Amino acid sequence: MAVAISISFVISLPSLRLHDDYFVIATFGFQVILFSVFNNWMDVTRGPLGIPGIPQPVIFGWHVQSRAEFLILAFVCAAFAYFVVYRLTSSPFGRVLHAIREDEVFAKALGKNTLRFKVTAFAVSAALAASAGSLYAHYTTYIDPTSFTVMESILIISMVIIGGAGSTWGPLVGAVVLVTLPEALRFVGLPSAVAANLRQIIYGSLLVIMMMLRPRGLVGKYGFTK
Repeated sequence: MAVAISISFVISLPSLRLHDDYFVIATFGFQVILFSVFNNWMDVTRGPLGIPGIPQPVIFGWHVQSRAEFLILAFVCAAFAYFVVYRLTSSPFGRVLHAIREDEVFAKALGKNTLRFKVTAFAVSAALAASAGSLYAHYTTYIDPTSFTVMESILIISMVIIGGAGSTWGPLVGAVVLVTLPEALRFVGLPSAVAANLRQIIYGSLLVIMMMLRPRGLVGKYGFTK
């Protein structure tokens, strides 16, 4: 988490000067750069060979081994992340972020250092993402550059869009939907020869319909058409 925060400062200073779609494109660009570095830095990441033999976590003498124990650990980490986000968004810091979202020029006129607030929010999000990535690495005991591609970032953004932006529950609901829906489609009884492709078509169609009928997401406060 500390390493992620340090890297986030380096990335955020130039990228947070951008706005809207340009900011998203810039962050995707940094991800592509890091993917190439990880895929070619053989001395550190072993490149496409990946890093095997990652030990299972030991927390204050508690050796997490079974799936049930990993589930408990994941729930604790998720609860901690939710608590951090809830406390931030309900605090004066969160109200300033809300003001920046609505009208950054007006927030600057009130004397707020909007860049500092955005960099801090960027660092917190990087730390929480790093905790999830670390938990994933210890659970699978093996990672390689393909474990963290642009597709994973698109999936995470989709969770926010489907669940709804502006709500602490939105990403949680979106994550549940986007994780369980593809698995539920396995029980539709599609022909095995075309099952995988048809599941993706059905999955994508449902997402498109969802965005057309409820652009704010399931429990969101803000739409994406503004």
